[in-house]
Amino acid sequence: MNRAHIPGIIAMAAIVVASNILVQFLFGQWLTWGAFTYPLAFLVTDIMNRVYGAPAARKVVLAGFVVGVICSLIGTQIMGEFGPLVTVRIAIGSGIAFLTAQLLDVAIFSALRGGAWWRAPLASTLVSSSVDTILFFSIAFAGSLAFIHPETDVAWASEALPLLGFGPVAPLWVSLAIADWSVKLLLALLALIPFRAITRRLV
Repeated sequence: MNRAHIPGIIAMAAIVVASNILVQFLFGQWLTWGAFTYPLAFLVTDIMNRVYGAPAARKVVLAGFVVGVICSLIGTQIMGEFGPLVTVRIAIGSGIAFLTAQLLDVAIFSALRGGAWWRAPLASTLVSSSVDTILFFSIAFAGSLAFIHPETDVAWASEALPLLGFGPVAPLWVSLAIADWSVKLLLALLALIPFRAITRRLV
């Protein structure tokens, strides 16, 4: 392993661990604190890609995936008020969403590498974070995918409520997904500032 990649691996691992912890704490009605830390994973991937290339970025992604799996396994063994802190469906959804979205981010960034400095990180993060949201929330909470692990009770997520409290009636998990996706889009724009500053310093 290239020693230059270690800071990226450590940063990714820290983000994954922090997000797995902070997702247990609510921020308002539709979000958790983890929604504000997890999108930083895309920033780390993009910085590694810009500075060291796609192979290095993929190494960081795989390291984050392994850490995430370990966190999920630990979470399934910790019992909370309503059962395990991490259900089997959440663990599966989290792993699939993370690996798929992060590798997609690497691919899109690499394809757009030659354009304006902001185009690759912005486009790759917007697309991949959208895929991440769709995959995670549908796998973890959609009633139509209950066959993934029938023993996991996610009936609460299918409660019909006004979208984000004021829109048309939709399952609760859809409001949670839209709120999470909105934070990711906002942070994708804000992340361009540290991306530019860090990559200019390292390249």
